[in-house]
Amino acid sequence: MALVSTLLAGCAGTFLPATGPSIGAIQDGASDANGEAQYALVDLSAQTIGPYMRPKAPEPEPYVSSTQTPEVRLMPGDTMSIMIADTVAEGGTFAPLASGGTVFNSIRVNPRGQISLPYVGRPNVKGKTLYEVETIIQDSVRDVAVDPQVHVSLTSDLAGSILVAGAVRSPGRFSTLTGPLTLLDAINQAGGPVLEPHLTEVVVRTGKNSYSMNYEQVLNGRNRAVPPNAEIVLERARKRFVAMGAVASPGLLDLPSNNPSLLEVLGVAGGLKGSQSDASGVFVFRLNEPEKPGDEPRPEVFRLNMKDPAAMFLARQFLVHPEDAVYVTNAAVYEWQQIISPIVQVLILGRTVSNGF
Repeated sequence: MALVSTLLAGCAGTFLPATGPSIGAIQDGASDANGEAQYALVDLSAQTIGPYMRPKAPEPEPYVSSTQTPEVRLMPGDTMSIMIADTVAEGGTFAPLASGGTVFNSIRVNPRGQISLPYVGRPNVKGKTLYEVETIIQDSVRDVAVDPQVHVSLTSDLAGSILVAGAVRSPGRFSTLTGPLTLLDAINQAGGPVLEPHLTEVVVRTGKNSYSMNYEQVLNGRNRAVPPNAEIVLERARKRFVAMGAVASPGLLDLPSNNPSLLEVLGVAGGLKGSQSDASGVFVFRLNEPEKPGDEPRPEVFRLNMKDPAAMFLARQFLVHPEDAVYVTNAAVYEWQQIISPIVQVLILGRTVSNGF
């Protein structure tokens, strides 16, 4: 029996078909024919896992985002309500303040930055504050009103609104008329992200600069106020891994958390595939970023022998990175069966045909 096992193991590494490299091939491939290292091969154990362990979950930050109200400056597309009042009780150009004055609704700033108003004309208000617009209107109507009073309020603020798009439930443009918005305010108004927090990347463009962060970081204390006329785009974070070989659900899969363990990742892939898998050949292939500009990427291959009970604890501690490839080798017996089964079927078919004749 031992001889058969030895023969099977040997055949698996040389003659038998497989969905990927065998344990022996991976071990032998660490160096090329000239003895130069192709990749670093790390056998995971209590002594070697230290640099590759999952970090502790970060403590929530105590900071609260500043919500200082920015100064609103008008831009084309903004809509205002303008009230002009006259101090003359009757017979004035505008209604008196006691009766609410004369109100002009839906005064829109045109593409040239102008508004059109009776007795005022077409002043350019682009880039001006509401107080500056009140002063312009007040000075323009002094010849037709006695001590005119003017009040300007925004009813639709394209300049102060924030656009939220991408992987949210209700994308759109949201007003800041009721107050400044933070990242969480704007995203919540858009219905929240459609993906899990660790799979969501938040990109913010303000017109002057841009930045991005993971939505889980925003929830963990990095929320901040968003300036008017900003754009917030939520997109899928590149946090995936490839599961290959003798696993139940191979393919390109999402990482289950921000700092996933090998045990979690194997769970997402459905675990090892029963008798087809060789538990001693669980590998993680990784291409690290160059240490210095101009250097080559550093390939590493990690091996875990999950036939050892202690490997379960190592698998809980080992951190899987985005773009890692998790590969489980096939059992030698399974590979051998892929050759034997067709041969046996042919023999049975041949015997059946012979008996029939």
